Amino acid sequence: MRGNKSRGARVNSDVQRVISHIIEFELKDPRVSSLVSVVKCDVTNDLKECKCYISVLGSEEDGESTLQGLVSASGFIRKRLAESLNLRYTPVIEFKLDKSIEYGVMMSKKIDDIISGDE
Repeated sequence: MRGNKSRGARVNSDVQRVISHIIEFELKDPRVSSLVSVVKCDVTNDLKECKCYISVLGSEEDGESTLQGLVSASGFIRKRLAESLNLRYTPVIEFKLDKSIEYGVMMSKKIDDIISGDE
């Protein structure tokens, strides 16, 4: 049973890689920003569901419109995922907006401001 953990991690990284490629090169929805990155994909152990965390560089409106575009194109993305990966089931994809990169940049800027204020 030890192999299940590494298999799950491998499936997660493969799904993340393929979804990133589909969004970047195959998706033609104008709502989807070109500055989208897939931060993380969590596929359940039964391969039926996938939570895909995305990060969008830009304004809050860009993030929301990109999320709407990805939700409406989730059927296309799922179909292309099934064609690219040989899995027992093709997971239903749920996109979520991840703000951890923005938070990290904001905290880094605050730290830099504090350091420059001390000097």
